[in-house]
Amino acid sequence: MKHQSTRAVFDYWNKKRGLRPAPARAEINPTDIRAALGDTFMLAADYSDQLRLRLAGTRVCALFGREIKGELFSELFGAAGRQSIEELVGVVTREATGIVAGLAGETEDGAKIDLELLVLPLAHIGHARLRAIGVLVPTLPPYWLGAKPVTMLKLMTLRHTGADPDISIVPRITAAPAGSRVRHGFVVYSGGREMPSSKQSG
Repeated sequence: MKHQSTRAVFDYWNKKRGLRPAPARAEINPTDIRAALGDTFMLAADYSDQLRLRLAGTRVCALFGREIKGELFSELFGAAGRQSIEELVGVVTREATGIVAGLAGETEDGAKIDLELLVLPLAHIGHARLRAIGVLVPTLPPYWLGAKPVTMLKLMTLRHTGADPDISIVPRITAAPAGSRVRHGFVVYSGGREMPSSKQSG
């Protein structure tokens, strides 16, 4: 984890969960992470179980030049990567597996920005909607930040934590190429052995 906000939120979340896979939302006190709040967001499931931004810090919103509260998290990403990010964040919330990812952001005129994404699960019971806490922050803010909004995110690298509280961030870095799918923490590639359409006669 490169940014101090990412490290601060992870350390706080890790302390709060203790020996459990994840802490409950009620255990997260925003004042305890006040220095990182501007870079922090929370994800909640809507009535179709899609994950929306329930809360988004001021610096997160400033990246996109608008208030993003209520938007689908996956729609911050380019169309080609939305299914992968939906499945990846679904693994976080279902299997109590946190992720740290490197993202590439792009503005409408093609300016680039490197960002760090942290998504950590929150324990929930029954139909509770809040599912995850996260951080989205530039690794090195460009001079134009705040003047030009980011219009698209792309997933570049991925590391994850296990559900075991004794496991910290494990540097398992993998690309998430277009056309791949995330299933239970694994990247699944389309393809495989082709089956013959008909039997060959001798």
